[in-house]
Amino acid sequence: MAVENRPVRFAMAQIDTFVGDIAGNCEKVVKACKKAKANDADIVVFPEMTLTGYPIDDLVFKNSFRYQASDATRQLASALKDNGLGDLYVFVGSLGLGSLEAQEGKIWYATDHNRLFILHEGEILDTYDKHFLPTYGVFDELRLFAPGDKAVTVELFGKKFGVAICEDIWREGGTVGDLRGDGIDLLVSMNGSPYNEGKMKTRYGLAVEKGTKLGCPLMYVNQVGGQDDLVFDGGSFVMDGEGNLLAQARQFAEDMVFWDLGAAPSKDGEGDVNVCRTLGSLDEQVYSNSVLGLKDYGLKNGFDKAIVGLSGGIDSALCAEMAADAFGKENVTCIFMPSPCTSERSEEDAREFAKALGCKFEEIPISSFISAFDSLGLKDGAEENLHSRIRGMILMSYSNQHGGLVINCANKSELATGYFTMYGDSVGAYSPICDIYKSRVYKIAAYKNTKGGCISQSMLSKAPSAELHPGQKDCDVLPDYETLDAILYAYIEENKGRAEMLAAGFDRAKVDQVIGLVDKAEWKRRQCPVGPKVSLRALKHDRQIPITQHFFE
Repeated sequence: MAVENRPVRFAMAQIDTFVGDIAGNCEKVVKACKKAKANDADIVVFPEMTLTGYPIDDLVFKNSFRYQASDATRQLASALKDNGLGDLYVFVGSLGLGSLEAQEGKIWYATDHNRLFILHEGEILDTYDKHFLPTYGVFDELRLFAPGDKAVTVELFGKKFGVAICEDIWREGGTVGDLRGDGIDLLVSMNGSPYNEGKMKTRYGLAVEKGTKLGCPLMYVNQVGGQDDLVFDGGSFVMDGEGNLLAQARQFAEDMVFWDLGAAPSKDGEGDVNVCRTLGSLDEQVYSNSVLGLKDYGLKNGFDKAIVGLSGGIDSALCAEMAADAFGKENVTCIFMPSPCTSERSEEDAREFAKALGCKFEEIPISSFISAFDSLGLKDGAEENLHSRIRGMILMSYSNQHGGLVINCANKSELATGYFTMYGDSVGAYSPICDIYKSRVYKIAAYKNTKGGCISQSMLSKAPSAELHPGQKDCDVLPDYETLDAILYAYIEENKGRAEMLAAGFDRAKVDQVIGLVDKAEWKRRQCPVGPKVSLRALKHDRQIPITQHFFE
């Protein structure tokens, strides 16, 4: 290709893909490329596994899926040319078929690749296979794919570009390391990187590290959208080795940002070329993460409305606000289910909140349902759990009759300690705050109130209670939430043992109590709904402890 002495315009196409909807994902690519061409882009870069969606898990072992994904790449190249987009260079991710002969009918033997394709003029110009395949936390790629072993560079418009896929820039060496001394002008990385708090700072650090070693900027194009219990936050960017942010896309929304190689960044409101979008605070990011996860889980599974069991407490109120932002307040039904133990204050808080939110409100007293079980002679905890199970039954029955996604309102503190009733307040299809500790729930609620939220001061200030018997408070059976969450953070997020926590100054009795509760509740957590990952160590994927085990700290 002849050298061209002009700027090269990139379009970072940050799109929300749908796992398994190969045709729909291809349509999104064509639509994005039309926008890119209308804005004079030369090269369009999409996220990891664009055409298949990501992660695909064991779909990779279905031959019908594999062949369709493989065929789709060439069909897309032709479709781009047919739509007058053939002159674009399109970097797109999909499944790359391995050697079919090597499989010999062993369906669990991974031979396929997580592959980057470069499409141009109706053809596949070049390919690159992901080298490092993560096997930690939510990822199990080494079981699903075969690793690539070759570094790839491509020369376009007189510039030389290296390519990478996600994990390849997170580790030292490999195919990215092989690019040192190659004189590349830009490293292009397509990514499917899920959100957790502080992730953007880590990504920036990686960009600086790789940019310094390679002597060029790094383009980081990330997927956006919810997929089961993961949320991909987007936030695509370009950064040089000195830490200068050259372009930045939005988080938690589809976006397309254009970047001219070598030009200076601009501010919000100055167009879409070299723009650096402003990112929200950590509280805003956590809230947006939960809303996007809920919205995509619902819509991608055929639900456009939600049902929330409203207690008058802060957890259910925050979940209702998230549901309203995900589906629209007119598509949220809050059901208040008072028992003889429900306080007047909780009833007032629930009614006032629902009115302020503008959602539908139903009141279904449960006293008559409780009476129907009198013959069982239930007492104490068994009777209290019955209240919760009746409420769970009502919510699920209401969903059966009227439709709608039942929202589970458990927070991470409750899930960690098992402070919930199986088949009661554990019911629901999606749990938007399951990875947010109770003490953090208050902070997220306070943030939402600064953005038009309607959680009252009464909800924020009253002592947390399940109201399963008169005068009950959570602190009757658990340490106060600030203390509890500090111990949980040390035990779960920091993976500290009992001795380390005692050495750090935690109270011995409380440490013993909390560790015991966490370890004994593993079986309960396994049966709870999915919800969006927020922390470094979410309770299910990132912390896999056997249910049946006899190790005690």
